Amino acid sequence: MATSTQPTPRADAILDAVRRAARQEQFLEVVSPEEARRRFEAHIDIAPLPAENVGLAASPSRVLAVDVIAPVDAPPFDRANVDGFALRAADTAGASDGAPKRFALNAEVIACGVAPVIEIRPGTATTIATGGVIPRGADAVVMIEHTELIEGDPPAIDVRRAAAPGQFVSYAGSDIARGETLLRKGTHIGSREIGMLAACGLAAVEVVRRPRVAVLSTGDELIAPGEELRPGGVYDSNGAILAAAISEAGGEPVPFGAFPDDEAVLGKTLRTALEACDMVVLSGGTSKGAGDLSHRIVSQLGKPGILVHGVALKPGKPLCLAVVGDTPLVVLPGFPTSAIFTFHSFVAPLIRARAGLSPEAARAVTARVPLRIPSELGREEFVLVSLVAGNDGFIAFPTGKGSGAVTAFSQADGFLAIDALASALDANTEVDVTLIGKDAKAPDVVIMGSHDVALDVVVGALAERGFHGRTIAVGSLGGVSAASRGECDIAPVHLVDAATGIYNKHLLAPGLSLVPGWRRMQGFVFRAGDARFEGKSADAALKTALEDPSALMVNRNAGSGTRVLVDDLLRGAKPAGYANQPRSHNAVAAAIAQHRADWGIAIAPVARMYGLAFLPIAPEHYDFLLVDARRERPAVQAFLRALRDEAVRGRIRALGMEPAD
Repeated sequence: MATSTQPTPRADAILDAVRRAARQEQFLEVVSPEEARRRFEAHIDIAPLPAENVGLAASPSRVLAVDVIAPVDAPPFDRANVDGFALRAADTAGASDGAPKRFALNAEVIACGVAPVIEIRPGTATTIATGGVIPRGADAVVMIEHTELIEGDPPAIDVRRAAAPGQFVSYAGSDIARGETLLRKGTHIGSREIGMLAACGLAAVEVVRRPRVAVLSTGDELIAPGEELRPGGVYDSNGAILAAAISEAGGEPVPFGAFPDDEAVLGKTLRTALEACDMVVLSGGTSKGAGDLSHRIVSQLGKPGILVHGVALKPGKPLCLAVVGDTPLVVLPGFPTSAIFTFHSFVAPLIRARAGLSPEAARAVTARVPLRIPSELGREEFVLVSLVAGNDGFIAFPTGKGSGAVTAFSQADGFLAIDALASALDANTEVDVTLIGKDAKAPDVVIMGSHDVALDVVVGALAERGFHGRTIAVGSLGGVSAASRGECDIAPVHLVDAATGIYNKHLLAPGLSLVPGWRRMQGFVFRAGDARFEGKSADAALKTALEDPSALMVNRNAGSGTRVLVDDLLRGAKPAGYANQPRSHNAVAAAIAQHRADWGIAIAPVARMYGLAFLPIAPEHYDFLLVDARRERPAVQAFLRALRDEAVRGRIRALGMEPAD
């Protein structure tokens, strides 16, 4: 029987998709950031939007659209500044402790909100409260402390100090005068301005309308937060990130949601967004890979159309800037860090301008970069960094997270720029670091080295005690180097001495002490039910894995304590998957759970978390190198106390680890 060699329709579709992905159309034209801004700004209106009337409660952080003229005086009448007695200053002339002046008290008390009815005659006074209306005939107030009550009918007071005209009196309009310019157009409204407006009786105010910004995400892989994560799917974090960033920049986000790569649906939604909003921000679909439709759709929406597609930035090269009619449309890269970088560079300034806000001034500090950072020629590169205080100023450590990391931007203190003509930034270079956010501050304690889930428990205990701890995961060897150079306070380590089998003590050097942490079990990790490893010891399972070419390993990164253990176990062997070197136990477990690898070495709590089988190899000591010169710092002392706290130790045990004695 003959066998057909004709490809099936499904096979044809797969081959077409592979060919499209392999071709990867190029960007229209990669231009410099300066040229991209020039082209974009030539086609957009950056003037503040028209005014709208809002109540005072809705006006904080808004911008006045017009000058505000005071409609009334404040105070609206002459008022007393102290509790005392309203009288004529001339009648107190010569008063002293030895020769007091006596005044008959009028039969009324002027409290706040009460209009006086009795005129002040010579030799008389009226009791008045702070804020009370100065009665007719009075021109001063004496404090109650400078008088003595004389009982009688009517009662009287003796005044023991002379008063000057206007003493303790605030005159009508002395604070705000009717007709004066109270606040000027362009003023950013805060609590102080609210107080001034309310003092003039204004319940509403004309402010610049916030630009309405449509927020869309695209990608077949996107899943709305709250739904179950399917294989190959990722949650749409960009939509939430960008909506919050739009609010922070002074805009009004209008979420449209996440859409699959369906040209008809996405095109229709974009047209709706363009009609309803002042600008549109779409994330994803800019790199022109297989399934990316954004560029083609945007190019069909109207003139002037796409102005820029490709900017010499890293991250952020796939940025697409377009204008449809009068409405700006920006397509940001899909990776979160790329999206937020390009948003702050190109979109946030436009939102601020349309909202009437002034350009945001960048804040920067000088810092030393302790290690070499390679860079790509031809693209200005922004590198996110964490700042720590060194002996001679700030030290900037790259976060080590790529443009796909959701946490990269939120956990960084700032970023540095590497020139497009530089292939690297040399170690120990002094650079300007642009700070991110208004609340950036130096941490109370810096912890650099190996990361562990139980370390989060200790750092959380520090936070409960009012201390801000910064953890930077650089591996055990990186932590040793940082502690030796005085670039951190504490370095978590778990490195065994090959000669003695003892953990961490061989790392001690002058100026460093070793603080015991906890014990955790390292083991051979695999999917439950894998007959190749099920029921065996760790040694036997490892032997099987090394003999089976189909058993794919997932390794750990060089410099980590686990990598040292792995290389010791392998004794020079480099099985399939050895080059796959993620930076955490979680990444090892995820690769195995998702069938991207079959085995690896990780700690028991993480294997349990991912539902994997675990064969114990050996307990290891997770300890802390302490820089002696920092020991007496309050935050370091708090860290040491937290390690001994029974509640903290109990939480560490609950994770499957045993605190050291």
